[in-house]
Amino acid sequence: MSAGHAGPGRPLPRLLLLTDRAQLAKGRGLAATVRECAAAGLEAVVVREHDLDERCFGALVETLLEVPGLTVLTSRRPHPGAAGLHLAAHQPAPATGRFGRSCHDAGELARAAAEGAGWATLSPYAASASKPGHGPVVDPALLAHPGLPVWALGGIDETRAADALRHGAAGVAVMGAVMRAREPAGVVAALLAALDGADR
Repeated sequence: MSAGHAGPGRPLPRLLLLTDRAQLAKGRGLAATVRECAAAGLEAVVVREHDLDERCFGALVETLLEVPGLTVLTSRRPHPGAAGLHLAAHQPAPATGRFGRSCHDAGELARAAAEGAGWATLSPYAASASKPGHGPVVDPALLAHPGLPVWALGGIDETRAADALRHGAAGVAVMGAVMRAREPAGVVAALLAALDGADR
């Protein structure tokens, strides 16, 4: 199910997966993991992999663009085939194109909305194993921003995913909980069930 429009084009779904191949279990490949997650119901991925050179990054994005039904966004650097660009808090807004922004407080959310961002992630929603000590956690009331759909990020599990929706989030974004999992597709399926259950 979708929530919130990220500018022109397809609405973003309620679950966004941010990639980090460094957290994958030994022997797991990133593209194959994302395909498994897509088969479990994942509809959108944000390709991070900031350490890759342009050629390898582009090849990864092209591979993921071939996954049926998957919306592919890129983090920090654009790709012509991607559905949008997810910016860090400090990056300038692009002159054209669909974009969102990583935010960590009310001021950054206000800036993103004023710039015309189509979405934002707000973190950390809870303590995160991916970024231990990163905080403090955000005020969940900020998720219900009047002018910008916001995805909760950081420490997301099934319970927190449902809680985030109840606080007004458009959805949740997850990285480590899926990337580190022995069965990533199972985590995706559980999160999607929790998000669906929050509507009932």
